[in-house]
Amino acid sequence: MSVLDARSVTSLLREYAQRTALLGGNPYRAKACARAADSLATIAVPLDVLIAEDRLREIPGVGEAIADIIIKLHKTGTHPSLEKLRKEIPEGVLEMLAVPGLRPEKVLRLYKDLGITSLAELEAAARDDRIKKAKGLGAALQAKILQNLAIGKSGDGRLHLHRAALLLAHAKDSLRKARPELKRVTIAGDFRRGCELVGDLTIVAEAPKVAKTSPASAADGLQIRLSDRKHFGAALLFATGSAAHVEQLQALATEKGMRLEADGLHKGRTPIAGDEAEIYSALGLPFIDPELREGLGEVELAQKGKLPKLVTDKDLRG
Repeated sequence: MSVLDARSVTSLLREYAQRTALLGGNPYRAKACARAADSLATIAVPLDVLIAEDRLREIPGVGEAIADIIIKLHKTGTHPSLEKLRKEIPEGVLEMLAVPGLRPEKVLRLYKDLGITSLAELEAAARDDRIKKAKGLGAALQAKILQNLAIGKSGDGRLHLHRAALLLAHAKDSLRKARPELKRVTIAGDFRRGCELVGDLTIVAEAPKVAKTSPASAADGLQIRLSDRKHFGAALLFATGSAAHVEQLQALATEKGMRLEADGLHKGRTPIAGDEAEIYSALGLPFIDPELREGLGEVELAQKGKLPKLVTDKDLRG
């Protein structure tokens, strides 16, 4: 069997953490594995290189014990402890851990007492009032499940803002060490827009030699986009999003006889602007702060000069 990359090992390490939590194993070990998996998802150096250079413990949350698990997963695609845990719980049960407020002990009770093995079965049981009648579960839990099921279905893999901040800080540091020639290493994506839940861990960096803007390279949740100096602003704009906001800017550019792409704003074949602020200005707009770029009418407000002013640290008193 060929060795596994960081993406695959991250997935297996998360599964190991989830199964450990479900079966009442050491809660600290389960949380440590989960945090290590998050950190592993943001490494900017290939996993086999870190292992060969004995640098796994540079990853936040990875100590000697977890490093040994990672190496075993990398080399063999599994781990004896993981295989043992898999015999206890069906894979579909892990889906229920994505529902906010549904703790491991409750998920285990739902599986053992009601035989629920997936999100679909969980929703059906809640709508049929089976959960509120079960001892140790009750009406309050059933109501919470119905309320949060949509989040569980759509929010899998997303991180809270504070956790994403730690991971992206590590990713920036790792990238700078691995690629010292890079400049303007900048966090983009959901995080730059201030989203409470962050799904795309994205970094944009200026490289001395790159064909305009390179396709994103990814390790599980982390995307790294490289651009030359001339096109950096446009690359940052597209990587920041949101998709709806960028589409509205592109539509506006078309109305004005221009074309907005990831390599900048063009009129015919002539590039007009490559810097973020220059692109907005060329489109007749003031600079729109990343936190407002959700495609929810901010472009129209900008055209009317009615963009809301964001609260900053300087505005706080007391």
